[in-house]
Amino acid sequence: MKNALGKVILSCFVAGFSSVSLADFLEDSKASLYLRNMYMNRDFRQEGGRPSPREWAQGFTLRFESGFTEGPIGFGLDVMAQLGVKLDSSQEHSGTGLLPVDGRGRPEDEFGELGLTAKLRASKTVVRLGTLQPQLPVIAYNDVRLLSSTYTGGLLTSQEINGLTLNFGRLDEINLRDSSSNDDMNYSGVESKYLELAGGSYSFTPRLTASYYYARMKDIYQQNFFGLVHDLPLGDGVSLRSDLRYFNSKGDGEDRLRSASRVDRGRIDNHFFNGTWTLTVKAHKFGAGYQRLSGDGDFPFPGLDPYSTNLSMYNPFTKAETDAWQLRYEYDFSTLGIPGLTFSNKHVKAHNVKTATVDNAHEWERNTDLAYVIQNGPLKGVNFRLRNASFRASNGLKTQVDETRIIIGYNLSVW
Repeated sequence: MKNALGKVILSCFVAGFSSVSLADFLEDSKASLYLRNMYMNRDFRQEGGRPSPREWAQGFTLRFESGFTEGPIGFGLDVMAQLGVKLDSSQEHSGTGLLPVDGRGRPEDEFGELGLTAKLRASKTVVRLGTLQPQLPVIAYNDVRLLSSTYTGGLLTSQEINGLTLNFGRLDEINLRDSSSNDDMNYSGVESKYLELAGGSYSFTPRLTASYYYARMKDIYQQNFFGLVHDLPLGDGVSLRSDLRYFNSKGDGEDRLRSASRVDRGRIDNHFFNGTWTLTVKAHKFGAGYQRLSGDGDFPFPGLDPYSTNLSMYNPFTKAETDAWQLRYEYDFSTLGIPGLTFSNKHVKAHNVKTATVDNAHEWERNTDLAYVIQNGPLKGVNFRLRNASFRASNGLKTQVDETRIIIGYNLSVW
């Protein structure tokens, strides 16, 4: 797959530059370097629990995005280079997801990835081949550790009709956030040759958008998604946002899943509804959410990030039969004369959780975020973020975790 994609990217690149002008390609190009320094401490509090991992590392992400060559069909090339460097870790304290580990559990001193993406544009339709970072309901990349994850494949995005965005794609490999290699797509440790997707979103009005997507991970599962987002203005600085999401998932070649070690995922046939309602009152945001996951098996998704409103720092709340409630509060301190400072707190409580050994477990998680972006001076744009989480599971599940993350980031425009 890697060699085939490399040849496609190279042939597109050569063909695009052999006959057309490079003016727009260069003039519309941009490059940036993102620096992320991150410390993470995960404290397992349960009796007889695992050693508590803690690591500190520095990440570098260089992105180059070209414009398109002139002509009815424009060609372009994007490049992403990522490098992660260990600052403090050990075999005893590895496992936070910041750094990859070797066969003995020892953290690597450094790791990285080089990704190339060929682009072709005709009118308002763009085809991308190579390294991809989609953010769609049926597949999304992860960017909450040192480096972000990526996928390899092809994705077509069309916006020919005003208000309508269509996406069609096939992704063959994934590079996880703490890995230097591209691996086959997989779910619950069972490999798949590819994930294919089709769908899009349509804005009926500036305040109402509906979405539908279909996805199939070959020999693992098939999935349909329906989404609706509505913004309702209620007055000066006051509005209500409704975000409703529904998935229907069924197995596709379940015999392979039944042979997997996690037998609770041996069958997929479930319905997953989740939604949030957020009331904005000037600098305040008050949110409430609910989910119902019914049927057989856990909710299936590629990578690490399900498209769920209850996705949290530690737990995604996607085990079989999980019902959950969420309360959330956010505040923007700019109204108090401190622009750039924000605070948020989220609490998720779940019950009816089912695993291979438990039928009615309980889980809850609390997330607290405090973030600040420097607004002026020579350090303008430097951002600081303190994240803290507490997760508890009971009634058959015994996990107890407290987690702290400290993140310093800066995005430097290179070109």
